[in-house]
Amino acid sequence: QVQLVESGGGLVQAGGSLRLSCAASSHTFRIYAMGWFRQAPGKEREFVSGINSSGGRTEYLDSVKDRFTISRDNVKNTVYLQMNSLKPEDTATYSCAASPHFPITTMGPISMASWGKGTLVTVSS
Repeated sequence: QVQLVESGGGLVQAGGSLRLSCAASSHTFRIYAMGWFRQAPGKEREFVSGINSSGGRTEYLDSVKDRFTISRDNVKNTVYLQMNSLKPEDTATYSCAASPHFPITTMGPISMASWGKGTLVTVSS
């Protein structure tokens, strides 16, 4: 399994931006589709965005389309989530996951091969 470590979370005002990174421990990263999920306090974890192994296909939760952009660098073994125009409702712990298949929305969290521990994003109003 590939080990995943997220970074880039923090506190930001509404309307601001953050870029999350998820670094993988192994070159096997490149065979996986990658996804970002989030979980707010008291809520279930939800899918946010996914990208296939080559980076040529992406998918998004409707509420983040046009605000968030997922990308990956298979040389650096890293996947990114650029988050713009952040809203208080985006506040959550964001976790990356490695998926054996794409699209990720059809699979669900239980089908992920590996998870990072998450990074907290707090958006103040």
